[in-house]
Amino acid sequence: MLTPEQAARLKASGLDYYNHNLDTSPEYYGAIITTRTYQDRLDTLTAVRAAGIHVCCGGIVGMGEGLEDRAGMIATLASLPVHPESVPINMLVQVEGTPLAAVHKLDPLDFVRTIAVARITMPASVVRLSAGREDMSDETQALCFLAGANSIFYGPKLLTTPNPERDKDMTLLDKLGLRAME
Repeated sequence: MLTPEQAARLKASGLDYYNHNLDTSPEYYGAIITTRTYQDRLDTLTAVRAAGIHVCCGGIVGMGEGLEDRAGMIATLASLPVHPESVPINMLVQVEGTPLAAVHKLDPLDFVRTIAVARITMPASVVRLSAGREDMSDETQALCFLAGANSIFYGPKLLTTPNPERDKDMTLLDKLGLRAME
C-alpha cells in the first residue's frame, strides 16, 4: 500500500511503473486476503496514478473463484478512471503447504476467456501472460495470444515461482511467429 506522499517520492526518484494487482473481484477478495481491504488496493492505485506513475495492475485466476469473480475483477479494472497500461493475468501456481495448494485447477479455456475479456474491455492496455505459464501448454499460451494477450513476463523466475526458461519461451515465440517489442 502506498500513500500519496510515498507515491510522489517514488515518482521523484524516477519510478515510471508500479505493479499493484487487485488479485480478484471485490466480492471474493475477503476469501483470499485478510491483511488489507479492496479499498486499500484501489486507494493505492489512485495514489500511484495521481503521482504520474504508470499502472501495472491485474490479478490471479484459478484461486477457487467463480466465473462471476473473474468477470468482476476485469470489470473493476476496466472501470478505473484510466485503464492500467499493463494488465498481468496470472494463473495460480499451486504451492505445496499453502492454503490454495489443493484448489481445483481452472480449465485452460476459462483462462483464455479471461484474457479475451481483458483485451475487449481494455483495448489499449498491454495484456500480459504472467505467473502460471510454466504449467501451461504451448497450445494454451497460443490461444491466449490469439485471444488478445500481447506480452509475457520473461525469465526463469517470477517472484517466488518458476517461469519458463528463456530457450523454451524463445522456441514458443518463434513457433508462433511472434517477436519482441522494440
